[in-house]
Amino acid sequence: MLRRTASRPIRPRRGSRHRLAGSVAVLALVAAATACSPVESSGDQTGGDSGDQAGATQDVFGDKADPAQVKPGGTLTVALSADPDKLDPSLSRSLYSRYVFHTMCEKLYDLGPDAKVVPQLATALPTISADGLSLTIPLREGVKFADGGTFDSAAVKGSIERGLTIAGSGRKSELGPISSVETPDPKTVVIKLTKPFAPLTAALADRAGMVLSPAAVSKLGADFSTGPVCVGPFKFASRVAQNSIKVVKDPLYYDAAKVQLDAIEYRIITDSSIRSANLRSGDAQIADSLSTQDAPELQKDGSLSVLQSQSLGYQGLTINIGNATGIGNPVKQLDTPIAKDPRVRQALEASIDREALVKSIFNGLNTVACSPISPKSEFTSDAAQTCPGHDPAKAKELLGQAGVSTPYKVSMITSNNPDSLRLAQALQAMVKEGGFDLVIKPVEYASLLDQQDRGDFELLQLGWSGRVDPDANIFNFVGSKGSQNVAGYNNPEVDQLLTDARQSKDQAERIELYGQVVGKLQQDDPLIYLYRQRNLTGVSKKVLGVQTYPDGVIRTAFAGFAK
Repeated sequence: MLRRTASRPIRPRRGSRHRLAGSVAVLALVAAATACSPVESSGDQTGGDSGDQAGATQDVFGDKADPAQVKPGGTLTVALSADPDKLDPSLSRSLYSRYVFHTMCEKLYDLGPDAKVVPQLATALPTISADGLSLTIPLREGVKFADGGTFDSAAVKGSIERGLTIAGSGRKSELGPISSVETPDPKTVVIKLTKPFAPLTAALADRAGMVLSPAAVSKLGADFSTGPVCVGPFKFASRVAQNSIKVVKDPLYYDAAKVQLDAIEYRIITDSSIRSANLRSGDAQIADSLSTQDAPELQKDGSLSVLQSQSLGYQGLTINIGNATGIGNPVKQLDTPIAKDPRVRQALEASIDREALVKSIFNGLNTVACSPISPKSEFTSDAAQTCPGHDPAKAKELLGQAGVSTPYKVSMITSNNPDSLRLAQALQAMVKEGGFDLVIKPVEYASLLDQQDRGDFELLQLGWSGRVDPDANIFNFVGSKGSQNVAGYNNPEVDQLLTDARQSKDQAERIELYGQVVGKLQQDDPLIYLYRQRNLTGVSKKVLGVQTYPDGVIRTAFAGFAK
């Protein structure tokens, strides 16, 4: 149940919705399914003009706050589109938890607006040995955890080892082939590898690089998420499930003078129209995941700004192929046509008109995605951006070759918020022409994450906010040992290509290998990539210093209310 403020917002009236012109019957069905309201991604997604009048698809990251223009104090309210999962960096999987972690769990490294890795709790990028098997990381000194404990190399060692060993870790495959973590002195960490691992530095710029308080880990163990303690501008204060999370300023933070706010409260508001209403009314100063239909109107509001960036990730459909007993357990081929025969999965992909989804549902703001590698990535290539065409006739032909009767019924779980449901309804109408009867099964976002891990689904609509190194967008999800391979996909050829790319120090070679991976994935279709969302964040002009980069994380830690 959503918590309401004293000035309860009114759901805004909807105007007419843009529809894709044309006489093709399926597009009419899509428009009919989505005409009432916009759709946005379900969610875990280069520099641009930060001005208010930026173009519809121009990146607007936001600017750092000028201390002279910000007054100290106050509580910032952020309207979130979904409840974050566990506030434990080793176990977390959702984008929404990363919003909260940004304020209270700093990492060894971070990303700048240009998506380049920069030091955070480390003082410099790692020194890598000639053989690629050793990384030496220098650490900040004089840093305290929120509980008063000392940040040092032993704490870093413990956090990395926890990410490698804790049951249910989402970080194990991100960290790669680490053989040991050494601490020659309190300000130096040396990571030893059994094989070279090119993506490691980028992984340490995300949850795998967050450093946890040893005292809190010792006290709480697997229940760390109930009272997380890290190094950050803010510290955890409270959480009400499905309602709110609050963090408060940490006076022990090493750069506390730069922190202006007293507290940040995240309120869970799953309906995009209500998030926008809270933003307009002032009940929230920030709203994440704006509707692609609402964003242009909000840009015209002189009291608001809309930050936007092109996601490094994707939204897509995951097919359960071999996740019979839960993630982390041995895969077992499921006995359904869509699980057993790649032609059925190829037929489903051929039934989907990505261009129609982007134009008719997302107001042209999102972009078509056919692979896990963003066109803006330095690892992109023509092979990585190859896109199978929309061809309903071919879909029916493939189903016939597979011996499947039409309409072929397949069920899909999706988040039960209105926007995700409208996307699901659009897909339902679209794939019908290709011979599919798509049954929609809406569930709460947290339940969806549990079901995907258990393998309790046939088809899953979900996305990934994206990482700067493509390994983190691919291996975790389609590598046979990937810690988030909920599809239960297992292809030794893909594994070998991904392993070769991980171990290569030659960027040109990695680009070539990832192009081959995309080709293999489009043959097997364990995951059908649909579109790449724009990260759209609404911000009140009463607040300065809020930023959103291509990694999708809303940066609020050093924001403040304008004087």
